[in-house]
Amino acid sequence: MIVLLLTVLTLLSALPAAANPALRAVIADNLDQIERPSRTTVGPLIDQIAATGPEGTALLAAWADRSLGLTDDRRLLIVDGDVMTDAATGAPVSGADPDMLRPNSGVRGLIESALVASQISDPDAAMRAQALDSIARAGTADHLKALRNAPPDPDPALQARRDRLQTLLTIQHDPDPASRIAAIQALSGDVGLDFRAALNPLLVTRRIAATDQPGDANIARELTPGGDLLSRDAAYDLLKAQDLAQPRLTPAAQRDSLAAHIADGKVGGVPVATLGDPAARDRAYDALEAAGTVTPAATESEAQAAIDAHRYFEVYAEPDSDVTDAARAAQRNAQLRLSAMKGIDLGLDALSLASIYFLAAIGLAITFGVMRVINMAHGEFIMMGAYTGYVTQTLIADRTLSLIVALPLAFAVTFAAGVVLYRLVIRHLAHRPLETLLATFGVSIALQQIAKNVFGTQARPLTSPAWLEGAITVNDVISISTIRVAIFVLALLFLGLFLFIMKRTRLGLEVRAVTQNPGMAASMGINPDRIAMMTFGLGSGIAGIAGVAIGLFAKVTSELGQDYIVQSFMTVVVGGVGNIWGTLAGAGLIGVLSKVIESFNPSNTLAAQTFMILFIVIFIQFRPRGIIPQRGRAAEA
Repeated sequence: MIVLLLTVLTLLSALPAAANPALRAVIADNLDQIERPSRTTVGPLIDQIAATGPEGTALLAAWADRSLGLTDDRRLLIVDGDVMTDAATGAPVSGADPDMLRPNSGVRGLIESALVASQISDPDAAMRAQALDSIARAGTADHLKALRNAPPDPDPALQARRDRLQTLLTIQHDPDPASRIAAIQALSGDVGLDFRAALNPLLVTRRIAATDQPGDANIARELTPGGDLLSRDAAYDLLKAQDLAQPRLTPAAQRDSLAAHIADGKVGGVPVATLGDPAARDRAYDALEAAGTVTPAATESEAQAAIDAHRYFEVYAEPDSDVTDAARAAQRNAQLRLSAMKGIDLGLDALSLASIYFLAAIGLAITFGVMRVINMAHGEFIMMGAYTGYVTQTLIADRTLSLIVALPLAFAVTFAAGVVLYRLVIRHLAHRPLETLLATFGVSIALQQIAKNVFGTQARPLTSPAWLEGAITVNDVISISTIRVAIFVLALLFLGLFLFIMKRTRLGLEVRAVTQNPGMAASMGINPDRIAMMTFGLGSGIAGIAGVAIGLFAKVTSELGQDYIVQSFMTVVVGGVGNIWGTLAGAGLIGVLSKVIESFNPSNTLAAQTFMILFIVIFIQFRPRGIIPQRGRAAEA
């Protein structure tokens, strides 16, 4: 007995799991409609199939995918390649040759809407998220109904997204104006692209002409023919489009028609000798129209009379004025917030650019600002730092580790290069700025050529670690890349490091002493030459670290330094030579100016740079010592 019971249970377990009695009943009662569906009547049937559970959902998916077939013995099969299963029972089928059902696009649209609606309550969070993605792309009134009827989502993030979608679909598809107004007011001031896209169709207008103000139209404004918004020709074109006026008769067409109908010295009873008068030509053409000998057309006087006999309006496509009033108010609020957020985003861009300029200029602030050495090779130290980062990354695969190694290594390489440059060139040209400028310019060209010979002319990749990729996004407007945030933090760190070295260390004390009075410093046992060498090396080393940071988002080429040398000098000069706070202020001023000027014409960055340089030239005329000038003996040196 036990063996028999086990055998029965085994056989039962082998039966198809999809043997859904409710689905079988729906298919049996509606097979003809499944075979030849009509978009206007198939909606209730789709709802019935969807309500039968996962098996019904699978049938709908196959139907929408045109993978549903009907055999000669009226069995409905789901066909997946060479595999066929009975849609009613889920049993595998072999040897059948079904005719594939091909519902039209309208029916498929209804099926896909039903499938999305069923996925809203799917146990799988990924499926629910996918359903919300589908609704966001092309939501319908059916989706709105499904969202309202669906149980609460256990995931708070998905529930919040679903609530927003429901509000947006209410604006677009709810038949109740009060509900739509409430939904608009709920999102008033929101700057999301989806909300602005939902408002736009409500505020679309079209132009109409009428003899009097239409009482049933939602009028946006009345237009005056001949005004800035509506020319008289456009007004007449509008009349023709609404069949309120005949085609306009051109002077040439009128002349040709009159010439073709001259008889006994007259045209339409009007003597040819009088046709020099426009009114006479119009009377003659009207007579020909009445006789049916020419195509009816409006003469100039008739056209002007028709224009003056009508009124012209812009009317909303949305018939309810309360809805459009709410949409206009929400759009104004959104524009105000959008303008404010664009200002914030512009400020973040300016701050980011200022931090880059400050990082590039801080080394120059030491060599030029403190030592009064015009180092035209400063940009090449930035380039050397970037190439050091590239070489380090080729040797160390781990991006984070390579960056950690590259920063101090770039400092060491460019520090050494700065010391060598000082020992071989700078120290021999002390207090000779013109010769120093020419010499370092030659060094700059030589270093560029060496870089080309070693690394080639192609840009080299310097890839940032994964944690520096992407962006910090607040909303659709405010966003800043993570790497720029990291550069801003790095600039602050170097500001703090510079202040610590100059204010809290013996080297800083000696540098300040040599800067203010080299002779007195030497009499106190300080070696000015050694201090100058260390200062020059420090400035060059900081430029190398700046090169690694800049190379993470810029192309690493032999010309990399040339892109920043001019801005670096302007930053130091505008801020105030020899003052680190002046360098910071100069970087901020130039960064803000660049972005503000660029915002007026984003496609022409060269023009923005030109105007920015002109502004700097004018600024220096009024403040030749910069924003924060150096004071004391160092300023007089």
